[in-house]
Amino acid sequence: MPVRQMKEGSEQHLVIKPHLLNPMNSARKVTRAVQNGKGPPPPPQEPNNQTSPQERAKGRRKSRVCRKSDQGGVLMRPCTVVTNTANGLVDNGSISGDIEMGYPSSSKSLSFAPRPGFGQVGAKCIVKANHFFAELPDKDLNHYDVAITPEVSSKIVNRSIIAELVRLYKESELGMRLPAYDGRKSLYTAGALPFSRREFKIKLIDVDDGVNPTKEREYCVVIKFVARVNLHHLGQFLAGKRADAPQEALQTLDIVLRELSSKRFCPIGRSFFSPDIRTPQRLGQGLESWCGFYQSIRPTQMGLSLNIDMASAAFIEPLPVVEFVGQLLGKDVLSRQLSDADRIKVKKALRGVKVEVTHRGSFRRKYRVSGLTSQPTRELVFPVDGNSTMKSVVDYFQEMYGFIIKYTHLPCLQVGSQKKANYLPMEACKIVEGQRYTKRLNEKQITALLKVTCQRPRDRENDILQTIQHNAYDQDPYAKEFGIKISEKLASVEARILPAPWLKYHDSGKEKNCLPQVGQWNMMNKKMINGMAVSRWACINFSRSVQDNIARTFCNELGQMCQVSGMEFNPEPVIPIYNAKPEQVEKALKHVYHVSMNKTKGKELELLLAILPDNNGSLYGDLKRICETELGLISQCCLTKHVFKITKQYLANVSLKINVKMGGRNTVLVDAVSCRIPLVSDIPTIIFGADVTHPENGEDSSPSIAAVVASQDWPEVTKYAGLVCAQAHRQELIQDLYKTWHDPVRGLVSGGMIRDLLISFRKATGQKPQRIIFYRDGVSEGQFYQVLLYELDAIRKACASLEPNYQPPVTFVIVQKRHHTRLFANNHRDRSSTDKSGNILPGTVVDSKICHPTEFDFYLCSHAGIQGTSRPAHYHVLWDENNFTADGIQSLTNNLCYTYARCTRSVSVVPPAYYAHLAAFRARFYAGPEELQENGSTGTGHGSKVTRAAGECGVKPLPALKENVKRVMFYC
Repeated sequence: MPVRQMKEGSEQHLVIKPHLLNPMNSARKVTRAVQNGKGPPPPPQEPNNQTSPQERAKGRRKSRVCRKSDQGGVLMRPCTVVTNTANGLVDNGSISGDIEMGYPSSSKSLSFAPRPGFGQVGAKCIVKANHFFAELPDKDLNHYDVAITPEVSSKIVNRSIIAELVRLYKESELGMRLPAYDGRKSLYTAGALPFSRREFKIKLIDVDDGVNPTKEREYCVVIKFVARVNLHHLGQFLAGKRADAPQEALQTLDIVLRELSSKRFCPIGRSFFSPDIRTPQRLGQGLESWCGFYQSIRPTQMGLSLNIDMASAAFIEPLPVVEFVGQLLGKDVLSRQLSDADRIKVKKALRGVKVEVTHRGSFRRKYRVSGLTSQPTRELVFPVDGNSTMKSVVDYFQEMYGFIIKYTHLPCLQVGSQKKANYLPMEACKIVEGQRYTKRLNEKQITALLKVTCQRPRDRENDILQTIQHNAYDQDPYAKEFGIKISEKLASVEARILPAPWLKYHDSGKEKNCLPQVGQWNMMNKKMINGMAVSRWACINFSRSVQDNIARTFCNELGQMCQVSGMEFNPEPVIPIYNAKPEQVEKALKHVYHVSMNKTKGKELELLLAILPDNNGSLYGDLKRICETELGLISQCCLTKHVFKITKQYLANVSLKINVKMGGRNTVLVDAVSCRIPLVSDIPTIIFGADVTHPENGEDSSPSIAAVVASQDWPEVTKYAGLVCAQAHRQELIQDLYKTWHDPVRGLVSGGMIRDLLISFRKATGQKPQRIIFYRDGVSEGQFYQVLLYELDAIRKACASLEPNYQPPVTFVIVQKRHHTRLFANNHRDRSSTDKSGNILPGTVVDSKICHPTEFDFYLCSHAGIQGTSRPAHYHVLWDENNFTADGIQSLTNNLCYTYARCTRSVSVVPPAYYAHLAAFRARFYAGPEELQENGSTGTGHGSKVTRAAGECGVKPLPALKENVKRVMFYC
């Protein structure tokens, strides 16, 4: 089909016929139900033959063969699927009138890409990993259902009930079994209990929230047999003989190994914390850091592995409430009444926090704070009987408890319900120990926490080894009961160090090519491969402390650095440097924009430099929102501290950012320009990066922000255009990858981020992509299936909407940084095997032993460490129609890490995923306060259209990026 047919407005009717299954995959079917029936059919992989991707794609579409899968005889036939997305139903069988997708009628026939073999490229070495071999038990494991009435929402209370049951009945009714309990509905035993169903009556002293007196409460506990846990299935999976992970068996073993730690420490997620592991460090404003450890059982090629890592978290310091309030506000509160602003701050900080009373001697009843009184304690009165007799709080405490309230100017804590609030004086309360702080930390607190968590590799390794020895799994009664044995040695793993790629710079520089050393290089004697020209620029100074002459000097030096680095930079701004107040950012930007336009007779500014105060609040975000969504201005912000202390390194890095924002390239891979990258250089290839950022804890209605970037040059694959959209709160699936809406003139219209980026690639290169590589960040293992099904289908539909039979082969790779695998040098004294920070060398890749038993994943540490212990990125190839070898995808990913535009270092995550994260983070500034408060499904930042689902569910679309902005790397 001629390229010219691939145009924005074209609507084609397409029927995709049933596909042929990849014979490599058919033996490895993953038996997994697709969550909630969500998602489209999985597209199959191709047979491994020598045909071109285009021919293979045609073969897929022409196939009319119905097949049975090897597992369960599932008939493959075309049909229509109704997909449940967000809160509405979208019929995927009729996305553009009559598109029909062929897919397996059973949800059990989806399989991830199998490992195609192991990588061979690179110098071999041995590294140690924080994985400890776990020997599989040979016992008969049983699963029982637990029903507790009256129902209890607290895991802690549930555990107390079952602990009391075990204490009373272990030697009798439970047949000497020591069960492991998950705190909810599941209980596990090694060997069967002497019954299939039994009811127990358990009495517990109930310490409630303090509204009612403490009393004994009786619970009815029903334990009922559910099933035996299949460990044979787990053994086969670990041996690579089955592809479907037996989740229940893994979950059982995980619960068993967590049981003792749950009793000894404070469990949060998969981690355990205690003030006894290491002395807590103050973070400021009433917070402290607790050290702890992360623990998780994982299936790997070496068998079962226990992953142990160090962890830190912020906890509320167990202080007297008056002292906490003083720390929070940073002022003396003992002698002065709180202002309204202070009271609101204290109320927000204490709401939901548990406190215990201190005015009743050893009787320490606990309460949860629900609010703060608006009046000081001395003014508070309450009715004491039905005759409306009022008594003051001050008198009540003195008469009832002999407690004299000193600080009567402070408000009281409100506990219990709002209808029947109880008042507690602040000075009679202390914060209960062990409460994690879940709200946002300020910058000082983050810095303090990082100091605690930042450990050199050798120290972290020693702490991990101490943790596993301290946990003493060989003495753990639950591990013994279930027959689980844990090694105390770190896993030794074969690794390879991939070579750094050669980088190409402009021929006019002294150094035309560069080979990075230990993950870094510099711009000395080099010129950008495509340096852009900046002829019309202006500068706004928002910093009161920066004088005009200092601002001018800074702009001159920055311009000279751009010039030296290979750009053309006009030394004179269009208008003199303009001084403005931060609170007048919109007025200042529009003034400079219009005055400059008048001066240049209608020609727009190419670049706006902005000097910002170091602590600038919302100024940065407001400036970016106005520039990128209202004025179409490319901007570069610089902090006051850098203006006063100018360094060559800083100017060089800023010049790199300016060049790519202007549409230039800083460097490219030598292998890219000489067309030597396997499965990229042979045919036009587009590389996508995608990420979703979610609101912080506590923001219950703010939308999530999705971003997608895509390479816009081939064969260089260095420039990435980016698009953003708002979608439902905490929605992980990217809703706007592909969408349709009804236009009153054109009828049904297709759009979405994938489609728009494919079109812009075609406009930029003159060719349509014949291959798609999609790096997807921010997905947890539990969401792999859902994300692959939904987003791969969106990619398919976006391609099909551009022209009939257009289905380029797709490789879909998940990128994970939030995992707990750490790699350490085998010998910390061997300087040749570590970088300056003591970390493993950049380019270290591991795809054996600690990786998945059958699937296509690898760990890659592509960057040199700066401080702390480097975290390798984990890449999991879920879908691969391009038939990458292990070396192919590992080398491509590592080499791309050297093309990151903002610095002369290789980065820890593949740049398209990194750019998508930056773009999503930037887009959070585009949503004003009113948008951030609305709840719903989906909106878009790259057009004015809103899908039907978005309109119904109410997420306000982000303001559209201006055309000239979204063509360049504005997010850098």
